[in-house]
Amino acid sequence: MKGALLGDIVGSRFERSGPKTTDFDLFTVDCSFTDDTVLTVAVANAILNQLDFGETIKDYALRYPAAGYGGTFRKWMRDELTEPYVSWGNGSAMRVSPVGWLFNDLETVLAEAKRSAMPTHGHPEGVKGAQAIASAIFLARQGGGKEDIRKYITETFGYNLRRTIEGIRPDYKFDVSCAGSVPEAIIAFLDSKDLLDSIRLAVSLGGDTDTQAAMAGSISEAFYGPVPSAVEEVMNAFLPNEFIDVVGAFERALQVG
Repeated sequence: MKGALLGDIVGSRFERSGPKTTDFDLFTVDCSFTDDTVLTVAVANAILNQLDFGETIKDYALRYPAAGYGGTFRKWMRDELTEPYVSWGNGSAMRVSPVGWLFNDLETVLAEAKRSAMPTHGHPEGVKGAQAIASAIFLARQGGGKEDIRKYITETFGYNLRRTIEGIRPDYKFDVSCAGSVPEAIIAFLDSKDLLDSIRLAVSLGGDTDTQAAMAGSISEAFYGPVPSAVEEVMNAFLPNEFIDVVGAFERALQVG
């Protein structure tokens, strides 16, 4: 979960104007948490306290209304939508990382990832994106190798993961769809040598940088291990205390589980 928050904060200052390089400072005064962090914390809190996903996501969004939500999501959170909300965007995948950590069998992870997506991202692509990220996290924390994860995600969700970041980067454009951003975030993890490298690779694509770094970081934390303590200290300086409290409860739940 911390990997997702870290990726969001690091990628926040590059959205729509990504650097197309991995050579950049992780943190500057222009960084901030965005909707990726707000809603990841919301999903974690919903699971930890057995709350409804949709109600909790909406509650957190209303408490942090300027975090950078999409236009349709803003209407949804304010109860202004008159039609069903079935987005195919990557909002379902950016917030799903707690599901991959807090459930202990793959079938449940897939089911809960879908449940977490459905209030806003009920389109098949929206559900698939959430399930792909959550299952990659689950497989990584269970000791799965990169080729195991690549094979499962490819066979289950049909994503093309035989590309490389170097090959994708030159022509890649900003894309908020699950279909056009989730596979690339997973490839950033697959191509990486450590957690921070995966975040740098995701940002270097120059697309939806905060969300793709959040997705890549969430898988990489499960695979490589915790966010380095010195990096976490800086990350926490960008977060409200109530978010840090939820992260603490999340970690305690993992220790008990």
